[in-house]
Amino acid sequence: MHIVVFVTAGNKKEAQKIASGLIKKNLAACVNIAKVDSVFFWEGKVQKSRESLLIVKSTKAKFPQLARMVKSLHSYDVPEVIALPVIAGYKPYLRWIDESVG
Repeated sequence: MHIVVFVTAGNKKEAQKIASGLIKKNLAACVNIAKVDSVFFWEGKVQKSRESLLIVKSTKAKFPQLARMVKSLHSYDVPEVIALPVIAGYKPYLRWIDESVG
């Protein structure tokens, strides 16, 4: 099963480090990085932060390793690592994901 994983990072440098690690270890086929404004509840109050959002394309089988790597490279105590299933996709692209993560 193919998945898209969302990971937020505190800045672009950290996001690039995580993305590179995932690609080098064949845990992701592609990682997009975008700037986002986040509003969230943390430590008893509403917080606002400028973050980098990683959009990771991978497979469900790789998720446990992917999550461990994100945690090992991440500065947050509780990083966002959320996987969503891909219910449909362009078959050649999905094959490429499979080939990329092996």
